[in-house]
Amino acid sequence: MNQKQLLTAAALSLLLIPLSGVSYGQKTEDVEIQKYLVEKGNPAAAFVLGNSYYQGKGIPQNYADAFKWLLFAATSNWEVESERAEAQYNLGVMYSDGRGVPDNNTEAVKWYQLAANQGNEIAQYNIGIMYANGNGVPQNYAEAVKWYRLAARQGYASAQSNIGVMYFNGEGVSQNDIRAYMWWSVSAAQGNEVARSNRDRISDKLTRGQLVRGQKMATRCFKSDYQDC
Repeated sequence: MNQKQLLTAAALSLLLIPLSGVSYGQKTEDVEIQKYLVEKGNPAAAFVLGNSYYQGKGIPQNYADAFKWLLFAATSNWEVESERAEAQYNLGVMYSDGRGVPDNNTEAVKWYQLAANQGNEIAQYNIGIMYANGNGVPQNYAEAVKWYRLAARQGYASAQSNIGVMYFNGEGVSQNDIRAYMWWSVSAAQGNEVARSNRDRISDKLTRGQLVRGQKMATRCFKSDYQDC
């Protein structure tokens, strides 16, 4: 992505997602329980076991085994499909990072896409990054903005910050400093330091009237729970 005036965009998220409501095996005996459940075909146990291997929790770190069990979880039937999406996202991370498998951006996009289509906001954000940088897909700023927006509407601060960069640079959208200011304000309010820095830098460029307008737009965005931004 073309960066102007030292404004910066947040990078790809490469942190694995823990399964909601599932306790990770911190002890060896906990890992053995997960192994037993995996043998019974439990995809949630496979997810936890895969993450345990990835992080070396209660078991020696082994990325190949992490990939094996996350793949099992990502391709199994779940009662709650959004939980399978978390396993699919984690496979995307492993392909992006080249851990347990050779790094492969095309495969990373494939797994992020599966998770994003089920509403996973971090996967949506990562697809935006891939399109913005042309990694695993042809570079397409309009597609990047599309996926950033989906994540931003779920309150994902890094996606909100990156939309601000796209508006500032006029990439995938018409150049608009006020909208850049608005998105950075929204993201900064959630503690995103990149957005805070960018917002403070652009503030000096805007007139008082533009600042007031941008602040009103940010307030409306908050009140709509990020739907009217």
